[in-house]
Amino acid sequence: MKLLIVEDELDMLSALKKGFIKKGFVVDTAEDGDEGSYLAQINNYDVIVLDLNLPGKDGLEILEEIRNRSKLQKVIILSARSSVPEKILGLDMGANDYLAKPFDFMELEARVRSLARREIVQKDTVIKIQEITIDTAQKKVFYYDNSLDIAPKEYAILEYLALNMGRTVSAEELIEHVWDSDVDLFSVSVKVHISKLRKKIEEAIGKELIQTVRGRGYLIGVENNES
Repeated sequence: MKLLIVEDELDMLSALKKGFIKKGFVVDTAEDGDEGSYLAQINNYDVIVLDLNLPGKDGLEILEEIRNRSKLQKVIILSARSSVPEKILGLDMGANDYLAKPFDFMELEARVRSLARREIVQKDTVIKIQEITIDTAQKKVFYYDNSLDIAPKEYAILEYLALNMGRTVSAEELIEHVWDSDVDLFSVSVKVHISKLRKKIEEAIGKELIQTVRGRGYLIGVENNES
């Protein structure tokens, strides 16, 4: 899952980035409104965590830009502006959630996970595919009760494919959502990670789970009719 955190308090920004990476997220960061606005335009994020009091563009300006481009982008506002009218303003302008500072990281992480799951009618933190169980809270994969030795990047790929079950996901889309924006795209080999992941799962369950759709990408589950 890929996040953008826009926050000008550098200690908080660093702590949030480390905390989310430790939880298995891919994280881009911006220290001011102008950089945050730019990254939000050029990249695809599962959730954007947005401060309001920013140098350059204000957070509400960025939120308005995001909503003019997309009604589906998930945005959580983080702000010291904690009065009820200010919360109402942020939500009315299109924020999906609003968390006042100071806050507990565990609450923020839970809200981010909950918000990201809303797109797919997925109320539980567990995804079951055949004999495989993906625990999105623990970031672990199980074959019945046995935990599989899945590397973090392999897990991120599997979770993203599972969240998009029934739809072919291109290599480019995987890179957008599973690698951060600083990655050297020429050094990324999606095929290598997919191959290692596929081998581990097939060794566990004895059959193929991830399909390769020639010329289009990768798929878990039966594909819906797509153009």
